[in-house]
Amino acid sequence: MKTEKPQSNAMLKRAHTNMPMGVADSYRYWGEDNTVFLSSMKGCTITDCDDQTFVDFRLAYGPIILGYRDERVDNEVINAITNVGTISGFSTGLDSDVVELVKSLCPNIDKMRFANSGTEAVIGAVRTARGFTKRNKIVVVEGGFHGLHDEVMWKSDVDNWDDSTEKSPEIIPFGAGIPQSTREHQVSVPLNDITAIDAVFAEHGDDIAAVLIEPIMGNCGSIASTQDYMQKLRDVCDTNGSLLIMDEVKTGFRVAKGGAQELYGIYADLTTYAKAMGNGYPVAAFGGRAKVMDTISFDKGGVTHGGTYTANMVALSAAKATLTLLKETDALATIASVGKKIQTVLSRVFTKFGIEHCFAGPDAMFGVHFGSEVPQNYRDWKQTNSDLYTQFAMNLIDNGLMLEPDSREPWFICEAHKTMDLNWLEQVAEQSMAAAIKAQ
Repeated sequence: MKTEKPQSNAMLKRAHTNMPMGVADSYRYWGEDNTVFLSSMKGCTITDCDDQTFVDFRLAYGPIILGYRDERVDNEVINAITNVGTISGFSTGLDSDVVELVKSLCPNIDKMRFANSGTEAVIGAVRTARGFTKRNKIVVVEGGFHGLHDEVMWKSDVDNWDDSTEKSPEIIPFGAGIPQSTREHQVSVPLNDITAIDAVFAEHGDDIAAVLIEPIMGNCGSIASTQDYMQKLRDVCDTNGSLLIMDEVKTGFRVAKGGAQELYGIYADLTTYAKAMGNGYPVAAFGGRAKVMDTISFDKGGVTHGGTYTANMVALSAAKATLTLLKETDALATIASVGKKIQTVLSRVFTKFGIEHCFAGPDAMFGVHFGSEVPQNYRDWKQTNSDLYTQFAMNLIDNGLMLEPDSREPWFICEAHKTMDLNWLEQVAEQSMAAAIKAQ
């Protein structure tokens, strides 16, 4: 970022004495000059500690679905804290209130359990799948992201892959501290490759507990499964006695009231939710078919699930308020409409500069790819001009529009974006693209 940021620089200097990398989450570190420290958030904007305000399309990686500090949600949380409390270690009727709301939106859910993050929800779903099937292996898709627990912290190294060969990308850990043994029961396949799925089930079918997939990859530019591919996964899981787990941590209650499964009309045995479920409050869940979920029990051979902070009043009151608004209002239709208008503006700018481009995924969380064709998997993303995108994105940030400067991250839209000035967006996008091209 070109703007001088004395307060941010001072904040980072102080934070380095208190936290590794000077941040509470490694992904918040953007370098010594660009790491962002905020002072406030409201609607679709964020303001940093140097008083620069940004229109935000990052939205905390997707949880903000209505807008920051939405009073309709916050007031319900305040009411719960004031009149009930925050946590007790016991149950309340709010548990079933939220589950029944989810069930009214998502026909794939019979029963559900809560968690505190998407990572926890995935851990619970995978453990339940293994407990139900009495099998070990989990099939995952290249480019998918399923949280920060060791077993799913293995990725295809597409960044360093030589795509001129027929050799597959190397599978590497996210970083140090992840034992090689955690790879033992994970098998990786490219998205939308039916031949690869057939090969994996032919080789490992007797021990495949589940296929774990983001139908629309929220950490890979919203590259989406085809309808045929999702049907293939449903069919092969049914034939093989494996479970289909759809990770809807990012797509759930965002791309449709019933999530990605509503768009495909294909339903999972188990589903994970988080992010938009609570408009920024830390709530998550996993659930699915009653017969599968009832594997969670104290019976011999049953699956154990728990958590001290699970189903706390703050999280569930936020979830109840958010889900009620998404169910009873046209918020998601508004979000999709705004997302479509933003893509139209961006496309006009890219066309003006002769930039081949395409959009991937739903309007509420679309990916931008500089290339002639929509990528069909993570390996295809390698063919896009991601360097130009990163320069364009950094220029947007300089001009007051916040997003993740990596084309693997979508543009997230919230209801509050309906108030933004599209003419301003077009002007900023033109300035940012002109500067990006000049810098090449």
